[in-house]
Amino acid sequence: MLITNGTIITNEQPNRVLTNYALYIEDGIIRAVGRTAELLARYSQAERLDARGQLIMPGNICAHTHFYGAYARGMAIPGPAPKDFPEILKRLWWPLDRALDKETVRASALVCLVDAVKHGTTTLIDHHASPNFIDGSLDVIADMVDWAGLRAVLCYEVTDRDGDERMGAGIAENVRFMHDNGSPRIAGTFGLHASLTLNDDALRACADARPEGAGFHVHVAEHEADEEDSQRKSGRRVVERLHEYGVWGERTIAAHCIHINEDERRILQETGTWVSHQPRSNMNNGVGAMAFDHFMQKGMKVCIGNDGFSNAMWEDWKAAYLLHKVVNRDPRKANGADIFQAAAYNNARLAECFFPGMRLGVLAEGAAADIIVVDYHPYTPLTEGNLPWHILFGFESSMVTTTICAGQVLMRDRQLLTLNEAEIAQEALELAPKVWERYAANVKAAMG
Repeated sequence: MLITNGTIITNEQPNRVLTNYALYIEDGIIRAVGRTAELLARYSQAERLDARGQLIMPGNICAHTHFYGAYARGMAIPGPAPKDFPEILKRLWWPLDRALDKETVRASALVCLVDAVKHGTTTLIDHHASPNFIDGSLDVIADMVDWAGLRAVLCYEVTDRDGDERMGAGIAENVRFMHDNGSPRIAGTFGLHASLTLNDDALRACADARPEGAGFHVHVAEHEADEEDSQRKSGRRVVERLHEYGVWGERTIAAHCIHINEDERRILQETGTWVSHQPRSNMNNGVGAMAFDHFMQKGMKVCIGNDGFSNAMWEDWKAAYLLHKVVNRDPRKANGADIFQAAAYNNARLAECFFPGMRLGVLAEGAAADIIVVDYHPYTPLTEGNLPWHILFGFESSMVTTTICAGQVLMRDRQLLTLNEAEIAQEALELAPKVWERYAANVKAAMG
């Protein structure tokens, strides 16, 4: 397929903005980027996709999400509003994940994948939990990702909060999936919930079971309670405690890292661990803001995720850009170039860790053909230097008109081609009342 008549933003380093250029795709890979006239002559028989003067860009990447949270949308939490994040866990997320079964895991993944295709997010790193449906849960999600045509990294969130049997089942699901998954667009990693729901026996079991070369995906110090719990359990802070079990490394993702100190930051940096930042979620939960500028200045591998918010990733770019300015009362914080570094370049390098030998997040010869077409027509010059600020102040996710992953067109001119949004939404809606009933029963039981 030959994509013509658009302005190509390559996301190379240094970035390039190319006019009168075209892209040629074959077997899911970008085979040529060149002048339009040259590629038209070279590939005269190829199917053509006319970008109609729009921007042609790499698909967005999400560094940390939760498909299973889809059924929280519009759901009321019984009783008074939770006063802090530990209460949110106990009264929203833990009763909700216990309410999920095979069909609702499937449905929650599908609605999130529809959202991703519509909003131009082609790669998602998910962190799953469904304590009453563990065995085979990652296969169900993988099948839906495969159907949608997207790219994903999946894991099961191991925790001891539901007892040793389910803790062991979570470990087994991670190991089995990493071994059995055969899709070239789907990878596995080893999920952990957080230090505050992992006792020493659980951590040792996870460390012993981890396949050679695999990393972990774990929440870290999202709230002070995680650090306080770690101090009670071990006399050490979260990063120090998990370091003892070999959790950190170049294929591990530490989500949030809001309340870590400098010693913990240094461990994460020295081990090459990735740190994902979820600004919309952090604001919603009132947990604070990570030291984004400090981490970036120190060369930390900071990425951007959404924590289960919509898969409109530019919204999290914008939230990060604004959050740190208001928290620090300093308009110099979270510079647009740093936001782009984290959300575009770092996210792409993180995703590449799970797909060895594949170039992601870039439009260049030999890279994966994960591409979006964006209906943005700037009324001021758009250059390599000011692109981040065009995205932050001008882009909207509704501007995505076409989404391509691994060379397959998943949405063309805003029409979904692999997924039927109306049917998926209707199925999810029919399942929702039972999920909410089970959730309410779980809350009641938990509250005594």
